[in-house]
Amino acid sequence: MSRINSNIPSLIAQASLNRNNQELQLRLERLSTGLRINRGADDPAGLIITERIRSDLNGIEQAIKNVERASSVIATTEGALAEVSDLLTSIRALMVEASNTGANSKEERAANQLQIDSAIDSITRISNTASFGGLKLLNGSLDYTLSGINTSEISQARVNTASLINVDSLEVEIDVIASAQVGALYYNGNTNTSFPGVTLSATTLEIVGPAGVEVITFQSGQSLSTIVTGINKLTASTGVEAELINGNVNSGIVFKSVDYGASSFVSVKRLDAPSSSDDGWETYRFPDSFDLPDISGGFPWGSVDSSSRDKGRNVSALINGNLATGDGLKASVNSQTLAVELLLDESFATDPTAANSIFNVTGGGALFQIGPDITTQQQLSVGIASVAASNLGGVLDSGTMYFLSSIKSGGANSIEESVDRGDFTLASKVAQSAIDQVTILRGRLGAIEKNSLETNIRSMQAAFENLTASNSRIRDADFAAETSLLTRAQILSSAGTSILQLANQQSQQVLQLLG
Repeated sequence: MSRINSNIPSLIAQASLNRNNQELQLRLERLSTGLRINRGADDPAGLIITERIRSDLNGIEQAIKNVERASSVIATTEGALAEVSDLLTSIRALMVEASNTGANSKEERAANQLQIDSAIDSITRISNTASFGGLKLLNGSLDYTLSGINTSEISQARVNTASLINVDSLEVEIDVIASAQVGALYYNGNTNTSFPGVTLSATTLEIVGPAGVEVITFQSGQSLSTIVTGINKLTASTGVEAELINGNVNSGIVFKSVDYGASSFVSVKRLDAPSSSDDGWETYRFPDSFDLPDISGGFPWGSVDSSSRDKGRNVSALINGNLATGDGLKASVNSQTLAVELLLDESFATDPTAANSIFNVTGGGALFQIGPDITTQQQLSVGIASVAASNLGGVLDSGTMYFLSSIKSGGANSIEESVDRGDFTLASKVAQSAIDQVTILRGRLGAIEKNSLETNIRSMQAAFENLTASNSRIRDADFAAETSLLTRAQILSSAGTSILQLANQQSQQVLQLLG
C-alpha cells in the first residue's frame, strides 16, 4: 500500500537522526569540557557524589594551607624562644661566675650585674616584639585568661590547651585525694625519763638528703633544740631540715626533706652505736599509705615503723575527674580538651579533706583550624604564655614567688643581695626555672609541629590525592571511549541523514501511478 499523508519511514528516520544528533552533541560536549558529568541529567547519583567530594577537596586544600601557616607561626615563635634560651643560659653562667666571690672583685660583680640586666631587658623586648603578620606571639596575648583562682590553694596555674568551642568558659576543678608529703623521720628523744630532751652521750649523725651528705657530732647533755639548730645550719648542703615536734624538746624531733615529692628523701643514721640500751637511737617513719595526722594533740608513736630513711610522696589529685600526674606539689593533666599544669599551695596539697578548688578558663589561646571540618577533633588550641622577665622562672620560696625580674639590680635575688645573704641558691633556682620553662615551651611547640601539624598535613595530602582520583573516575571523561563513540555518532548521523532523504523520496513514487 502506498500512502502520502503519513510517511512512516520518514518519521522513523527523523527519530533516529534526532537521537544520533543528541548522541553526537553529548560526545562533542564531553570532549570539549573534558568532563563526563556536565549536568545533573548526565548522572544524577554521580553528580551528588562528586559535588560532595569537591567540597571535601576544597576544605582539605584550605586546611593544608592553614596547617602550613600554623607551622610558620610556630617556627617563628620557636626561633624567638631560641634567642631567649641563649640569653637565659648566659644569665645563669654570669650568676655562677658572680658566686665565686673569693676570686672576683666588687667591680667585676657589678659588671656581671650590668650584663644580666641587659640580658633580662632583651628577653622582655623579645617578648614584646616577636610577631607574625602583626600577631604578637610571646607577650601573653596568645595565653589563656583565667578567673577565680584562689591563691591560697593554687600558687601558679599554666594552661597549655583548653577547648572552648560552644562554651563561654571551661571550669577546672581540682580535688586532692592523697596528700603531698616530704620525707620525714621522727625521733622521740632518749628513753631515759630522768633526762628527757637531751643527749645522754656523744652522738654522731649522718644526715643524707637530695642535696648531699653531712656528718655532725653532738656532745653529751646537749638539748634536742641544739640538734635541730645544727641540722638546720646544714640544710643547704643536705636538703634536710629539722624541728621539734610541737615545739617541745620532750616530744622529740622531726627530720624532713625541704621539698615535697617522691624524688625527695631523708636519711638519718647514728654512726657511733651506744653501749647502753638506755641510750638507744632510733628513728621512725609513717607507712607510705599513711596521710600525716594532726600531731598537735600528741604524737601517735604506735602508728609509725622503725626506719632510718623515708621518701616523700607526690600529690595525688583529680582534675576535672581525670587522675593528674603528680610531681611534689605540682599536678598536671594532658588531654585534647584540657592540658594544665598547677603548682598547689602547700596547705591545699597536704589536706585531702579540703574542699575542691575551682577556677575558670574564660578565653584566650591560639586556635588553629587544621582539618577540613570545623569540629573539636580538627582544631588545635595552644596557650603561649608571656616570656617577659616578670613571668619567667617562678620559684616558690617561703611563701613568696620569685621571677626572673628579681635577679635584676635592686631585686631580691640580684648579685649583691645574694652576696649579702651569702647564698646564690635561690637566684640559681630562678634562672634554672626560667631556662626549664622556656625549654619546655620550645619542646611543646616542637612536638605540636612535628607530631600534630606535619603528620596532619601528610595525611591530608594523601586524602587529597585519593579524593581527586575518586572524583576523576566519576566526573572526568574517558577520551579514548568518547572519541570512539563520537566516530560512531558521526557515522550514524550521516547515515540517518541519507536514510531520511531516501524516505522522503519514496513518497514521490506515487506520482508514477498517476501516469
